[in-house]
Amino acid sequence: MNGIHGVRGSNPLGSTNLNTSPNPVRFFTLNSAAQTLVGALTRAASRPLCLALLLGLATADPATATATAHPPLEAGVARVNLTPPPELKAALGGYGARLSQPAEGVHDAVWAKALVLRQGQQTVAVVTADVLAFPPGFRAALRERLAAAGQAPPLLLLLPSHTHTSIDMTALHPGNAFAIPQVGVFHQALFDFTLDRLARLVQQASQHPTAVRAGTASVTLATRNRNRRAGGTATDPELTVTRIDTDAGRPLAVLVNWTAHPTFMGAEDRLFSGDWPGHLQRTLEALIGEGVTALFYNGAQGDQSPVPPADAASNWERAERYGRELAIRAWRTWEQIEPRPAPEFASHSQPIALPQRQWHPEFMKTGGAEYGLSEASIAGLVERLVPAETASTSLRLGQLVVLGVPGELAAALGLEAKARVRAFTGAQHVTIGGLADEWISYILPAEEYRRGGYEASMCFYGETLGQTILEGVVRGAQTLR
Repeated sequence: MNGIHGVRGSNPLGSTNLNTSPNPVRFFTLNSAAQTLVGALTRAASRPLCLALLLGLATADPATATATAHPPLEAGVARVNLTPPPELKAALGGYGARLSQPAEGVHDAVWAKALVLRQGQQTVAVVTADVLAFPPGFRAALRERLAAAGQAPPLLLLLPSHTHTSIDMTALHPGNAFAIPQVGVFHQALFDFTLDRLARLVQQASQHPTAVRAGTASVTLATRNRNRRAGGTATDPELTVTRIDTDAGRPLAVLVNWTAHPTFMGAEDRLFSGDWPGHLQRTLEALIGEGVTALFYNGAQGDQSPVPPADAASNWERAERYGRELAIRAWRTWEQIEPRPAPEFASHSQPIALPQRQWHPEFMKTGGAEYGLSEASIAGLVERLVPAETASTSLRLGQLVVLGVPGELAAALGLEAKARVRAFTGAQHVTIGGLADEWISYILPAEEYRRGGYEASMCFYGETLGQTILEGVVRGAQTLR
């Protein structure tokens, strides 16, 4: 059954599982009796202390006390068209069968968007992008580009949608010197183009911050994703929406978290597209209006696939309908959220030492076959393309906690991380920011790694990686209490 959590008013989705968030900040009002009493006290000039005490007691709302405990929250947003120009002849990522051939055109533009949040001395730039993923080292290069432009780099949280019809991750990896078409070929001009666009994006979002208020709600959609591994049962059916409005009440930004691979398009589809996350964002922006910016981030999607709409005539129609339908559910949820001023705001980057790099015994049968690798080439590729250490970037915004995971996490591990962090932070809405900052590997529980299959073969750190990442992510979130 669908369930909506952390919203105000009646549930437009007909759910019986309603859980209301703490009361929002309320303006001070007096009933008629209180007004009479205040008037009498006001006329009694000899009793100013009584009036002050009365007003102090009347306004001692716990929500107000909580809100004023934090400095004002400010935010700025920006967007940039990230679709490479035709002269770059950029390839699409996600399928080795495309052999790094240039895309054949554009079905719909791919975008990057930035939400820069600032409270006191703390600044975080959340960057979402309609791309496959970011390779190790790209975030560091972006920070260097920002510093070179004279901007003190904020803490960056890069969240790619994982669309398989956009910029190839390995084309952005300067360490990719292998020139293997199935793996992807480093493209210096595309690297410079992407880095320049994202640096200007963060700069623009940082220029004119405005005071904002924020709130989050979640709804359960039990039939819109599935576990794609043979015999797999774990799914994450939670759609989480974060509403950020200006203090004047204008919608500024909306964050949407949903867990599923954007893979309606296959290797035969060779047009740039944001897949269903692109349609979700455009539709949600149209429904809300007022120039709002919608930013999508994926969850623990390592073994999660979307459940396609029935009777669609093409891959393109499946993607559009799925994205639009999710957008409608997100919009209905957004309408019920009561944003609060000055929510709790915290962030952290947790270093994680990774297990020894290695490849799965089945790699040559699955991933190796798709990507044209041999036993001789795989050792050098793993050494050059995946890191020895990583980090988890986490963010708290009121009742929302985002746990950044640097790869494709299996849903079972994501659900465990969310439950553990929810328990010690008290946050009502804990999400996974999948593929955050860099792609290191698929990340599976040990028993799933041993079971093999495609996802296991694309794990490059052995069976202990899942537990290592889980503990690192949870440890980082301890700072968000």
